[in-house]
Amino acid sequence: MIRLLNVCKDYQLDGGLSLTALVDISLSIPQDEFSAIVGPSGSGKSTLMHLVGLLDIPTKGEVLVEGKPISRLSDDKLSGLRNSFVGFVFQQFNLIPKLTVLENILLPTVYTRGDLNFDPQSRSEILMKRFGIWDKANSFPNQLSGGQQQRVAIARALIMKPRLLLADEPTGNLDSQTGKEIIGLLVDLNKIEKLALLIVTHDQAIVRKAKRIIRIRDGRLTKRS
Repeated sequence: MIRLLNVCKDYQLDGGLSLTALVDISLSIPQDEFSAIVGPSGSGKSTLMHLVGLLDIPTKGEVLVEGKPISRLSDDKLSGLRNSFVGFVFQQFNLIPKLTVLENILLPTVYTRGDLNFDPQSRSEILMKRFGIWDKANSFPNQLSGGQQQRVAIARALIMKPRLLLADEPTGNLDSQTGKEIIGLLVDLNKIEKLALLIVTHDQAIVRKAKRIIRIRDGRLTKRS
């Protein structure tokens, strides 16, 4: 589904210096797989996730989606592909404080330039009911618990029917019980809906559930299992 071929990522720093974040990464993310990216802080986990999620482009190497290199896409086409192909969930939830739960979930559909093949309102209602936040549709983020906010974030990530869900420390701001509930929800999405799932995490409960563990250190893959 998504492949990275000999990918390197450098960042330019002040004073003409550069920082190498990833070195010669080759990796495939197939449909249906639940993978966890693990490694120490500063190892390149988030940079790798950003490349897989089409949020960034490599300095060297190639990222392919369905066998097609993204380097040939214009910025607009890359943005459109990212919006429809990938859903994102973050540790900090990243909800818009001035928008209601419903408005937050619908937000990705607002930025879609093409026609949608589904009714956003109906899909948002289905997702809210599925995740137990239907009664919070008109509430604002500051009126929700951390677990409820993360459920809203997951619903927002799924509104465009993506094929890949990326999550960066999705249980990092949650208590252990709520974290277990969120993990169970993500595992169900992978098993029932065959949604590819890639999670950056330090949470061993997530690592134990993953079908594959991608280990990274100093910008290099060290072991895959």
